Amino acid sequence: MSIKIHNTLTRKKTEFKPIKRHRLSFYGCGPTVYHYQHLGNMRTYLMNDLVHRVFLYHGYKVKHIINITDVGHLTSDADTGEDKMEKAKQRENKSVWEVADFYTESFLDFRQRLNLLPPTKYVKATECIKAQIKLVKRLFKKGYLYKITDGLYFDTAKLNDYGKLARLDVKNLRAGARIEHNSEKRNITDFVVWKFSPTDKQRDMEWHSPWGKGFPGWHLECSVISAKALGQPFDLHSGGVDHIPVHHTNEIAQSEAACGKPLANYWIHFEHLTIGTEKIAKSSGSFLTLDDLTDRNIDPLAFRYLSLQTHYGKRTEFSWQSLAAATVAYDNLRHRIAEISSTGRVDEAYRQMFMTAIGDDFNLPQALAITWDLLKDQTVTPADKKATILDFDRVLGLNLAAPLPTADIPTKIKELAAARWQAKLNR
Repeated sequence: MSIKIHNTLTRKKTEFKPIKRHRLSFYGCGPTVYHYQHLGNMRTYLMNDLVHRVFLYHGYKVKHIINITDVGHLTSDADTGEDKMEKAKQRENKSVWEVADFYTESFLDFRQRLNLLPPTKYVKATECIKAQIKLVKRLFKKGYLYKITDGLYFDTAKLNDYGKLARLDVKNLRAGARIEHNSEKRNITDFVVWKFSPTDKQRDMEWHSPWGKGFPGWHLECSVISAKALGQPFDLHSGGVDHIPVHHTNEIAQSEAACGKPLANYWIHFEHLTIGTEKIAKSSGSFLTLDDLTDRNIDPLAFRYLSLQTHYGKRTEFSWQSLAAATVAYDNLRHRIAEISSTGRVDEAYRQMFMTAIGDDFNLPQALAITWDLLKDQTVTPADKKATILDFDRVLGLNLAAPLPTADIPTKIKELAAARWQAKLNR
C-alpha cells in the first residue's frame, strides 16, 4: 500500500517514490542543546517518530539521522546576535561543553519518556568540523562565498532558484522583513557559512580554518551530516515550519551549490504547538516541558495521545483542559485493552483501513478514530480487537501492551478528577 506525502517543495500531495526500493533515507533536524526542549519542540520530534513508525509499518527499512546542534546557532536565525551556546554558558556559569552535555542528556531522556524510537544515529555538529570546513572550501573554490568583517557569506544571487522551498519573492524582500540588515552583505538574503571568532575574547568552541579562527554557521552542519550519512539526494527531510524560510532554504542553497544535485526529494514540515494564539518558544522566557507534566502526575504519553489528535500540518493549541481530556481518553484506552485477557488475530479489514489512513499524509487523527471504532464494533471479538490495536500501537506508540500499575487509579475516579479540574478552571 502506498504512502502519500504533502511535499513542501512542490506544495502537492504525491505518492512517495523511494530512491532505493523499500528503504527510507530520512533526516530530521534535531535540537539546539542550549536549554530544555519545550513541548512544542517535543511535538516536532514526536511527529518525526510517527513518520519513522509509519514507514516501518509499511515494511520499509528506515535510516533515520538526527543532528545535535551544539555550536553555531545564533540568537537570531538571520546570522546576528550571540551564539545560543555561549549565551547559555553565561546564564548557567558552566562551560559550553557542559551545557551541551547536560541538555543533550535531557533531550534523550524526554525522547524516552515520550516513547520515541531511537534514530539510526545522532550526530553532533562539533563531531564533524573538519567535514564542514571541507564543504566551505568547496563552496569558496566554486565562487559562491565572499568575505566580510564577521565571516564568510554565501552569495544567494548566484543561484537562480534560491528560496524555492519557501517560495520567497527575493527581488521584493525588504531588509528587516525576513532578516536583519547588514550593510556589508551583497544581498539581504546572503547567509554566513563560517563565522569569525570575536577578537576581544576567546570562545569555548572555535576552530582554526584557512580563513581564520571561528565556527560554522548553523545551516552548515545539516548539509554535511545528511550528505555523509545518507548521500545526496536522500529521500525525506523534515523539520518545523519555522525552518522553511531560513534554515532549510539556506541548507538547500549551499548543498545544491556544492554538489549540483537536489538535497532531498521530499520535504515535510510540522506546524507549531500554541498556547492561545502564540507558539510555544524559548524566547518568550516561559515555556512548558515534560517535567511540568510529570510534576502534575500527568503521564507524558497522555501528551503523545493529545498530539495524535491533530494532523501534523495543523496548529495544535495546548491547554491544561485539552490535556486533561486526552489523559482521560488515553487511560480509558489502556484500561479497555488491559481488561481483555486473551489476544487473538489481527482483523485484516481494520488493518487495511488503518494503513490507508496513516499512508494518507500520516493522518494519525483518522487512525486514532479507527482504533476507537474497532473497540465499539460488536462484530469483532475482544481478543481480535486487542491483537489489532496492539498491532496499531506499533505506529501509535502509546505502549498499550504494558501492564497497568498495580495501584492505578480507577478510570471513573480519574474522570471525576478531570471534571473537578475543569470546573475549577471555569471558576
